Amino acid sequence: MAEVNTGDGGGHGKHEKKRAKKSSTRIDMTPMVDLAFLLLTFFVLTSTFSKPKAMEINFPADSKDRSKDQKVNNAITFIMTKDNGVFYYNGEFYPPNNKDAKPPTELTKTDFSKEGIHKLLLDRYKPTLDAIAILDKRFKSKEIVDTTYKRLINLEKGNKDALTVLIKADDKAIYKNVIDLIDELNVCLVGKYAVVDMMPTELELLNITNK
Repeated sequence: MAEVNTGDGGGHGKHEKKRAKKSSTRIDMTPMVDLAFLLLTFFVLTSTFSKPKAMEINFPADSKDRSKDQKVNNAITFIMTKDNGVFYYNGEFYPPNNKDAKPPTELTKTDFSKEGIHKLLLDRYKPTLDAIAILDKRFKSKEIVDTTYKRLINLEKGNKDALTVLIKADDKAIYKNVIDLIDELNVCLVGKYAVVDMMPTELELLNITNK
């Protein structure tokens, strides 16, 4: 509330000169402070605080009968080891002198540079990325609605011919590299990936390659 106090300006006598009245202003800030605290309390109680974010990691279901395991089409396997070492191979793993008479698998070294894992994923995942780009154009031109767009995106990512990434690590690898690889997969929109155990034959090849 604001108050204005008016003082007597004099000039009561017949011959006394009348002076201008002086006034003093006092502003009561109590209502404004009350309002500020009420607004502050309102926003604190109605605001959504930052929620902890969790990273989704897919683990394959444990199969009791290994003979019925299905082969993975269009797969790439990343293997993490010491000193930030990252190796990969394409397709199935074939040890030397395998029963299928296939050439033995060789590991290729890569890294987290722009020309490393990122470029590798974009090249291998190009057909799916091209299909997603077409869906983006259709969605932006309002040919399809939001729910249909999301459903079609998930279908493209989960297509049986889409790239599947397997992540493996030995006991010398660091956790940060695994997280960095999963981040890269999310950046490249890879929909099918899983963290799996390393086979003894893979570990043996890794030890020979990473001497």
